[in-house]
Amino acid sequence: MSIYTFNLPDIGEGIAEAEIVAWHVKVGDRVEEDDQIADMMTDKATVEMEAPVTGTIVAVAGEEGDIIAIGSMLVQIEAEGDGSAAEAGRSESNAAVESDVTTPPQDTVIKEESESIAEVPAPEPEGHKTAPEPPKSDVTTAENAPSAKVLATPAVRKRAADLGVDLSQVKAQGEHIRHSDLDAYLSYGSGQGYRPAGASQKRDNETIKVIGMRRKIAQNMAESKRHIPHFSYVDEIDMTVVEDMRADLNANRGDRPKLTMLPLMIVAICKSLAQFPMLNATYDDEAGLVTRHGAVHLGMATQTEQGLMVPVIRDAQDKNIWQLASEIGRLSAAARDGSAKAEELSGSTLTLTSLGPLGGIATTPVIQRPQVAIIGPNKIVERPMIIDGEIQARKLMNLSISCDHRVVDGYDAASYVQALKHLLETPVLLFAD
Repeated sequence: MSIYTFNLPDIGEGIAEAEIVAWHVKVGDRVEEDDQIADMMTDKATVEMEAPVTGTIVAVAGEEGDIIAIGSMLVQIEAEGDGSAAEAGRSESNAAVESDVTTPPQDTVIKEESESIAEVPAPEPEGHKTAPEPPKSDVTTAENAPSAKVLATPAVRKRAADLGVDLSQVKAQGEHIRHSDLDAYLSYGSGQGYRPAGASQKRDNETIKVIGMRRKIAQNMAESKRHIPHFSYVDEIDMTVVEDMRADLNANRGDRPKLTMLPLMIVAICKSLAQFPMLNATYDDEAGLVTRHGAVHLGMATQTEQGLMVPVIRDAQDKNIWQLASEIGRLSAAARDGSAKAEELSGSTLTLTSLGPLGGIATTPVIQRPQVAIIGPNKIVERPMIIDGEIQARKLMNLSISCDHRVVDGYDAASYVQALKHLLETPVLLFAD
């Protein structure tokens, strides 16, 4: 037996340190060569670390969330055999590590964190126990009935177990069961009738360490707010005609993708930007340079299980509504399943963020540095309007824009939104050259 020290190798050009985002081993665990031992995250990628030798873990560098320098000790392994394997592995300890994890841009990382979806075993009848199944990967599905599958996070599973709740009876509003779904079941769906919130379901305090992707999002947002003097402007847009047109287009779309409002919104954004180039820009505040971009590379804020990601529609100004609909669907799916490529997650010149049906009256979105503007459409609602002295039901939407006041004046932002409003309220102009 010999002690082999596995140092954190160089995992990318110019990278000096990395964050421990997940441990897959602990002191005392036996590992085989090439077993996964840890996930390390840099500003550019999340990389899986594998054991270089077979043996027993005798020391680890720190806890999840700790940052360690390249070349410093990651783990120590009591290697099995005569030590030749350890010596062979030692010579490679600082080699570059290859990873098949997609490299995200800037501060965005495609990685499932500690709340990763884990399997929820189905309850077994008394007196009938089956042999345990072999361990599975971090993100798994579990059958709780012959044709049913239940997905939930470890925290939800623990809470359900503490409350004696069978998760197979809980209806999920999304892809997996959340605390809110469990709350709804406890209040309405458990067969016990309505129970006031908090009755017999008091939750313990939780202290959660901010690590990994959540830390990167926090740092990115803090940098944006610290450096950018934001201002927001909101106006109301009558979407009745464009909504009717969208319904007609969908009724005659054939085998083309179904249109949401976003493709039409993007066409209007791109057309109106021609008169307002200061909005499709990036600002290098250290160099004192503003770059007004000719092409519109539109970032599309997308909520995923890992957190907020912003895939980019390249050259949005050159795409028609059907191409935009396809690209929106493709990029959203790639962001959510973790298959988005690095070039699909970087280089945006302007961002569109929409809460969809959640809507809201108005938003004040945070600009993605170094961009200078972000646009946020809100929910379309039917409300009465007075038109030509008569009260009519109209489909209205508030549209928000946040701008960097160092580059964009309030007059410019308001004028841009008025131009955008004119196109959306007269949608035939969206298709006019």
